[in-house]
Amino acid sequence: MPTLRFHRGPELMFEYRLKPGRTAIGRADTADVSLPDETISRTHCFVEWRREDLQVVDRSRHGLSVDGRRAEGRAALRDGSVVELGAWRFVVSVGPRDSAPTEQHVRAHDHELVHGVVDGCVVAEQAVLVVTEGAGVGRRIVLDRPRLSVGGPGSDIVLAGADLVPRHTFLRVARGRVMVEPGAGAAFHDGDRVRDITPIFGNEDFRVGPVALRVERELMEHASTAPGFGDMVGAAPAMQRLFGQLRRMAGHHYTVLVVGPSGTGKELIARAVHDHSARAERAFVALNCGAISETLFESELFGHEKGAFTGADRRRDGAFHEADGGTLFLDEVGELPEAAQAKLLRALETGEVRRVGSTRASTPDVRIVAATNRDLAAEVAAGRFRQDLFFRLDVLSVQVPALRDRLDDLPALCAHLCGTLGPTVEVLPTAMAVLERHAWPGNVRELRNVLTRAFVLGGPRIGPESLSFHRIPTQTGAAPVVAESAGVLEQQQRAFIQSVLDRHGQNRSAAARELGIARSTLHYKMRRLGLT
Repeated sequence: MPTLRFHRGPELMFEYRLKPGRTAIGRADTADVSLPDETISRTHCFVEWRREDLQVVDRSRHGLSVDGRRAEGRAALRDGSVVELGAWRFVVSVGPRDSAPTEQHVRAHDHELVHGVVDGCVVAEQAVLVVTEGAGVGRRIVLDRPRLSVGGPGSDIVLAGADLVPRHTFLRVARGRVMVEPGAGAAFHDGDRVRDITPIFGNEDFRVGPVALRVERELMEHASTAPGFGDMVGAAPAMQRLFGQLRRMAGHHYTVLVVGPSGTGKELIARAVHDHSARAERAFVALNCGAISETLFESELFGHEKGAFTGADRRRDGAFHEADGGTLFLDEVGELPEAAQAKLLRALETGEVRRVGSTRASTPDVRIVAATNRDLAAEVAAGRFRQDLFFRLDVLSVQVPALRDRLDDLPALCAHLCGTLGPTVEVLPTAMAVLERHAWPGNVRELRNVLTRAFVLGGPRIGPESLSFHRIPTQTGAAPVVAESAGVLEQQQRAFIQSVLDRHGQNRSAAARELGIARSTLHYKMRRLGLT
């Protein structure tokens, strides 16, 4: 993971671990790295890390140099490169790109069929095993793992019966659906012995020795809390509920949509979802949808063949191929133009991607995490974002609160951020009182930059005299109220689903296939929208 070590004069001030994509460096609080100096432009430069390329892009009036040479526009960086800008310089250190993840993996929840997030709870359909005959009639066992052994002592699920042996038979569970797998003993379904993996449908019985069993399905709401998630910390109850939701979501392979204002840590969430998941050993690829021109979007996402267009001098993998087996983070997905939305939608619907200039399709295994600071419900209602793409992305969605809405977290956030600056850096109580009165339009990113600037200018004990804030102009015009836009979207969802049902003569299986969701998920949505 590349690291930028920032110096002012002979002194090392702080280190910054580079993230994939584009990192802004400048004097403004909205920059990813804020440098307090009049010789630094508000946005002085960008450092771009994509695939194997590491480059610096000058965006200043003052200019910069790389390894002692004036950079004109764009310059390549390597391990040990020294970039000088104003009174500052940073040194590039390129470590191993794919370091082993350090986060504890969340147990996979592939056995559940997730319907969405309602009132802060993950709603999932789980299979329940019910004893209908034999010892323990009425006993109900939630099937909470993808594969469970059933039988005598030593099995995951122990049943009463003298002729039952350990691991008498096995149950496989995938998205709420159950299959019986032969084991060390005999299991029977419809009077026949189970000799191959056999699906068990709702309310069907099967027998294991003297015990008759039935599979039922239940909708369950899972509400949990956690003290932190990845590099995110927070003591506020709303944040701990958010961390609990995210930990559960990390155990699935469904698409996650992260919504929140700029600077709240949406990429930190995406990275943590990846690091806690079973995909953590594979690649995490970040793509900023707002920073790619419409003409290059398809190439960036799907790759291209040599000669596909002017300048395509070699075959190139796109973000989908690079993230194969891992996670693709689509930042600022709400900024996509309509044509790009259609191309992304097709890839999500079919699972197929095709390089520009190629006739062959491939099917990389990718989990999507998308983020936006826009109210996508309002964007759909206004006709600026495709409704069908919104449905594809809004499977598991979380809302990240602005910093001004969780000021109780300021002490914990300050302690965490000060720890990244140095072991002796601290915020004095008088300075904390000043921080608590600020509106924080730039959220946690602004807080990090304010503390960095105070440390650089005033030393490790940060008092109120060291604090300075940049004025960030607020946007004029009121944004649509979320509740109102959500109500409009719900009306559109109801009309859209009804139109699909009408087109298929109320055949719910066919409608579910067109919508790209499970039939039970369609039933759930119909109940929630009042269509049944």
